[in-house]
Amino acid sequence: MKSIPVLLLALSAFAAAAALAAPSDFEPTAAKIRIAMQDARRSDAEKARDDNRKPLETLEFMRLRDGMTVLELVPGGGWYTKLLGPVLEERGKLYISISAERIGDAIKGKPGFASTEVIPFDSENFTRMPGSRRTTVPEFSFGLKRKVDLALTFRNMHNFTEEGRYNMNRAVFEALKSGGLYGVVDHTRRHMQEDGYEVWRRMDPVEIIKEVQSVGFELVDFSDLHYRPDDELRYEVGRKTVTGNTDRFTLLFRKP
Repeated sequence: MKSIPVLLLALSAFAAAAALAAPSDFEPTAAKIRIAMQDARRSDAEKARDDNRKPLETLEFMRLRDGMTVLELVPGGGWYTKLLGPVLEERGKLYISISAERIGDAIKGKPGFASTEVIPFDSENFTRMPGSRRTTVPEFSFGLKRKVDLALTFRNMHNFTEEGRYNMNRAVFEALKSGGLYGVVDHTRRHMQEDGYEVWRRMDPVEIIKEVQSVGFELVDFSDLHYRPDDELRYEVGRKTVTGNTDRFTLLFRKP
């Protein structure tokens, strides 16, 4: 087995090669992201997170283009939905699913979201595991006749059990077209560190890579956009000393 330093060097070389091969037609999409970032539909609190979350750079890394069909998983309050919807409105399509009903109702009929659609996901699918803060979901399908180009999930893997993540990853694999991409961001936990109260909202990136690969994806690239050297990876991400400065892994996968 390769040591971690050797593995990281190999991944770095792989990422450099992938970056060289990346398309260079991002600017039209970037212009739309910049406009969406300044839009009045976003609150001051949402805009205040831009420096930390780096949406322009993150979506460029995810290979987003404004003509794509995109699936966003677990959009929550819609921080990324409010950027993706307007960017994709004219030429693309945005699906949102899994805990998407609240933001779906909030943007329904609003300018910028004409091509945004909620894929219903029954809340009865969620099962909180005894003694755990995480939920699981059974095997399911998004049921899309139109295969998607890109699936995205931001800081959500930690909310699910290993079984739940497996079933979600399988559903994403089914929903993507061949060559489609899957972008994942979450808070970093030390490799092989045991679960516990302080780290339950952190995930081991090596484990996430293995899990996503296990359903058929291949790792395309990783980014240090959200690397925070002064995050000790020891404390709950909601602590005052950590909030807004968590180290996050940023990964990109492809369906062969």
